[in-house]
Amino acid sequence: MTGNISRNGEGAAGAPAEVTRALDGLMAEVRAFQSGISSKLKQQEDRMAMLLQKSTAAAGRPVLSAQSDAGAPHRKAFAAYLRTGDDDALRGLSLEEKGLSTAVAADGGFLVAPEIADRIQSVLRSTASLRSVANVVNVEATSYDVIVDRTELGSGWATETAAAAETATPVIERISIRLHELSAMPKASQRLLDDAAFDVEGWLAERIANRFTRAEAAAFVSGDGVDKPKGFLAYPKVADGSWAWGSLGYVATGAAGDFNATKPSDALVDLVYALNADYRANAVFVMNSKTTGAVRKMKDADGRFLWSDGLTNGEPARLLGYPVLVAEDMPDIAANAYAVAFGDFRAGYTIAERPDLRVLRDPFSAKPHVLFYASKRVGGDVSDFAAIKLLKFALS
Repeated sequence: MTGNISRNGEGAAGAPAEVTRALDGLMAEVRAFQSGISSKLKQQEDRMAMLLQKSTAAAGRPVLSAQSDAGAPHRKAFAAYLRTGDDDALRGLSLEEKGLSTAVAADGGFLVAPEIADRIQSVLRSTASLRSVANVVNVEATSYDVIVDRTELGSGWATETAAAAETATPVIERISIRLHELSAMPKASQRLLDDAAFDVEGWLAERIANRFTRAEAAAFVSGDGVDKPKGFLAYPKVADGSWAWGSLGYVATGAAGDFNATKPSDALVDLVYALNADYRANAVFVMNSKTTGAVRKMKDADGRFLWSDGLTNGEPARLLGYPVLVAEDMPDIAANAYAVAFGDFRAGYTIAERPDLRVLRDPFSAKPHVLFYASKRVGGDVSDFAAIKLLKFALS
């Protein structure tokens, strides 16, 4: 009896160990099964993502992304504000989602939807204005300072025992570019805004871009600097042989209001080599369409045209091997006119702007129309007077 009880006790005591081993084996199998399922799901997700990217690319549509989904509430809220003036959703976004840049401006209005701002900026960059060749910087302040070292550091040769002579000290120039407010005020009828088929965002972007482009292009060339950017033609002009900092040097064509009758292209060659070699590497010609029509007829002594069109789509035409920017705000050929500019405008002219664009909806001032007051801040000024030369249509 005693022996049986002992064997039964050992059996009872060993049972939990067998159960534990069985449970451990079962859990290992479950974990392996879960791992296999997760791996298969991940593979399926990767395949679906690849298929989605291929289908959207083939259809010419933008690839879906989390970023575009995040901006969807802002697009809907901004469209509602433009159509009906309902700003509750925009105010909620500005409080809850700071990253969407929907803050209310201090002087009223809302920042435009990011995709509208991008569309406007792309139009500004693609148009034939100085913006496409100048140095463009984004700032958050009301002005932008350019520091220019406009002299060379002095140097000299010295013998081993002679005292070293003092050399010239460089001159540091500070150019402050103030930002000015550029505005546009397109209007639309409320009935048109109520039409769901009307693309109010696209219409607004196009109208603002057209207005801003024309105003900017004119100011960058000839603006007087009073509540607007200062254009490079607004500065004093002197013969290149008498050039000094603060003015632009010019080369004369040798004929009043025209190119020289016998050697018309010589003035262009003189203009190119009036510019320092360091600037010529990135230099461009700037002229309007009428001047372009006169220049592209010129030939060299062998009968070859000095003008050559771009070989690929989007490549600028070239004159004497240098790109040409056709800017309609440049003056026409006339007596004493500075109708052609040549220089490294990325070094010579700086455009400073705030990256945001604000829109204020006004449904009261022009009933039954709704006004949209759009504004941005931009400034421009010459940042290196040695980097730009002008062609003067005069005897001297």
